[in-house]
Amino acid sequence: MLARLKWRGIATSLLAAAAVAAFLKSTEAQTPAGQPVTIGFGMALTGPLAGFGKQALLGMKIWEEETNAKAGLLGRPVKLIYYDDQSNPSTVPGIYTKLLDVDKVDLVVSGYATNMVAPAIPVIMQKGKTFIRLFALDANAEFKYPKYFSVLPAGPRPKAAFTDGYFQIATAQNPKPTTVALAAEDAEFSRNACDGARENSDRYGFKIIYDKSYPPNTTDYTPIVRALQMANADLVIVCSYPLSSVGMVLAANELNLKPKMFGGGMVGLQGIAVKSKLGPKLNGIINYETWVPSEKMVAPAAEFFKKYQARAAAEGADPLGYYLGGWGNAYISVLGEAVSGAKSTVDDKVADYLRQHEFKTIMGSWRYGPNGEWTKSGFLEVQYHDIKEGAGLETWRGMSYQTVLTPAEHRTGNVIYPYEKAK
Repeated sequence: MLARLKWRGIATSLLAAAAVAAFLKSTEAQTPAGQPVTIGFGMALTGPLAGFGKQALLGMKIWEEETNAKAGLLGRPVKLIYYDDQSNPSTVPGIYTKLLDVDKVDLVVSGYATNMVAPAIPVIMQKGKTFIRLFALDANAEFKYPKYFSVLPAGPRPKAAFTDGYFQIATAQNPKPTTVALAAEDAEFSRNACDGARENSDRYGFKIIYDKSYPPNTTDYTPIVRALQMANADLVIVCSYPLSSVGMVLAANELNLKPKMFGGGMVGLQGIAVKSKLGPKLNGIINYETWVPSEKMVAPAAEFFKKYQARAAAEGADPLGYYLGGWGNAYISVLGEAVSGAKSTVDDKVADYLRQHEFKTIMGSWRYGPNGEWTKSGFLEVQYHDIKEGAGLETWRGMSYQTVLTPAEHRTGNVIYPYEKAK
């Protein structure tokens, strides 16, 4: 009897030891090991685009940490290698040359914004790398590089998509406005956006009566706004980067510009720092957006934004991250999914996978068309309204101050028209 009990005890111990060994082996199998998969990029961490670049970087870091907490990529850990592009296009070719020739990264993605993406493309093409880019407006139009993939909800007509919703809203008014004024910062993004606005003006039957650009280093926007007043167009569309977006809005309010609609293509209004600076001066503006925290859109991203917002202050990033934090996470996750799906870091194989599959991310789902752009546009057009002086983070956190006007599936209310009624 005693011998049987001893034997049972030994057997139980052996089974327990085997279970522990199996658990440890399973854990070991899922722990990434070996040389990391390195992903290189430049990002605006200083300069006028830093407020957005830091959002994107934090979103990417969260993806990196979550990926490494699981099985990594192809069983290997992931490592992001990045440099500050200083919001300066002239730094970009050198950054990507260093990443590829000195750091010898496995994969590359772009930094943020058209003006930073375009200078990288010749380097990427020379090296034959797959290039997923973040929020660059039709930067591949001239290069036609086949391994270029966009993360911007612009669809197959990217330039026109940027202001298409704006023109849809204008067309629906009664009586319909008839004239358009275009003011564009003289830079890659703004030129592309205004090309699209010209296309839309013709498509929707509007007449352009003012069409001029201004230097990126402009500091006094009063003469531009006075010229817009003199033109007296029904629609004023501004295509601009953050600093000049702020300058144009301030000057328009100071001089009491009164078109029937104002906005269109102003980058920067989506960020908390800019919103807080402008406050009620935003009222009435109709401008593009790529994502809003509506109940429908926030559902798949809620867990991410909880993590992002808990870390934003320590990272010096936008406290909410709605404009670029989620998209930074989404665009790097698409690359990760393509590597896993292709079972390779070889660029041609990764590019083939990107062309052939749909990608579902926290910011939405899309497929790629033959030009590396999305097969369907996902741009939103929003109008700001009822913003009070001193509005703070709790205002910007929700939807009380903004109405989605297009597309129909995301619409949350009606336009306040003309512009002056919402001021």
